Amino acid sequence: MGKLYVVATPIGNLKDITIRAIEILKEVNFIACEDTRRTLILLNHYNIKDKKLISYYEPKESVQVPKVLKLLEKEDVALVSDAGMPSISDPGYKLIRVCIERGIPVEVIPGPSSVLTALVGSGLPTDRFAFFGYLPRKGLEGFFEELKSYKDITLIAFESPNRILKSLQAMEKVYGSHIPVCIARELTKIHEEYLRGKLRDVLEDLSKRQEIKGEIVLLWRLEDV
Repeated sequence: MGKLYVVATPIGNLKDITIRAIEILKEVNFIACEDTRRTLILLNHYNIKDKKLISYYEPKESVQVPKVLKLLEKEDVALVSDAGMPSISDPGYKLIRVCIERGIPVEVIPGPSSVLTALVGSGLPTDRFAFFGYLPRKGLEGFFEELKSYKDITLIAFESPNRILKSLQAMEKVYGSHIPVCIARELTKIHEEYLRGKLRDVLEDLSKRQEIKGEIVLLWRLEDV
């Protein structure tokens, strides 16, 4: 029986990968990856050759799980996402769960995480936090209303650059303009940026920009709501 290695990969800067992760990617013959093109960039950077890449992305996850399980009968398989830790708002959870249910060994190779990177860099308290994945596309105000009881906890979510203004405006309607927020954008990349301050100030800053680019982690606190 093989083993499933869940391997964290860089969230931006390709140097942010552990020695152990590189060793595992060199050792296994099969790598299940969210986007084979993105994974090839990483493998080529570290001169990791002759790997069989299995496309493993969310719409086809249920179809691919049986194929990966078949490989795991005899082979080790590494699971990677496009960036960061697999299964954190990325594919992987279903495969990991089935492996555990079937007694297939699962080993997690820790590494970069945009959630933890943003949390530490935000300047907000880190002792208690909650992560909600991507903000909902509909019912934003209702979603924020449901979180009003999360006092003294740093709240974290992903949002797209195209929707961040709309999300901040919905947040302002529900919580007011004075709550502390942080926008962590393009983490570990050339244009990495943290916007920290009261919601009204961060919203004003972003509203003046002609264009907002890059992956965004949004953090906020409800201490005084």
